[in-house]
Amino acid sequence: MRHLAGKLASKPRIYWLLLASFALSGCGPSERSSSASLAGEQGRGGAMLAYEHDVQLKLPEPQIVPRLQASREACETAKFGACNVLRIEQGAGRAEITLRIVPAGIEPLVAMAAEGGELGQRITTAEDLADAVDNTRRQQERLKAQQQRLDELASRRDISVSDLVVLSKEQASIENDLQALAQVAAGHQRRLDTNRITLSFEPTAASNRASNLNRAFSNLLDNLADGAVDALEKGSYVLPFLILAFPLLMLWVWLWRKFVRRRT
Repeated sequence: MRHLAGKLASKPRIYWLLLASFALSGCGPSERSSSASLAGEQGRGGAMLAYEHDVQLKLPEPQIVPRLQASREACETAKFGACNVLRIEQGAGRAEITLRIVPAGIEPLVAMAAEGGELGQRITTAEDLADAVDNTRRQQERLKAQQQRLDELASRRDISVSDLVVLSKEQASIENDLQALAQVAAGHQRRLDTNRITLSFEPTAASNRASNLNRAFSNLLDNLADGAVDALEKGSYVLPFLILAFPLLMLWVWLWRKFVRRRT
């Protein structure tokens, strides 16, 4: 009876252990997929940080160009939020695209670009723009104060025409400087509101080996022809020496035979 009671008491524990193992196995893939993703970043707590990401994506070589085009189209159509294409580079078996996109669009963009492949190296860096933003703001405030003083002088009734001309030139110069600073400030804000990301598409190891073999076989005839041409060119340098050496060799053989006959 005690043995049977012990079995019945131990069953709930076994059920709980099985449920816990199922829960852990169910959470495992999601945790791995989240660790393989890349989320956008934005400064918190008043920090003025401009984030940049460099992501390496390994794909079968035939998928690299279509995935590059899909990433470009997703950016140009703002599929994952406001986005701009900054740079595109294509080479033998690889491609690279640099975008500027809102932080919320980083994760779905990378997930789409890496579909069917795997994420490689991921680097995230941040540049502190606090000093640059403060410097631009101080210059704007200084120029606006000067602009206000010039406006007050220009509104005086006793100002001469020559002084008014000089003031007009100063006002135009300050206005140009303010417009330039406004563009700088807009650039700073754009870097704070968006993330710069570079997606580097590279072939997988298996795809790279297959590509190298195909390239080697496809270039076999060309390599043989190039090797034959190189051999002929090098042989043409040696041929004149052989032509000169042959008579000398025959002369040496004749003299040797003549010397041997005299001794015999």
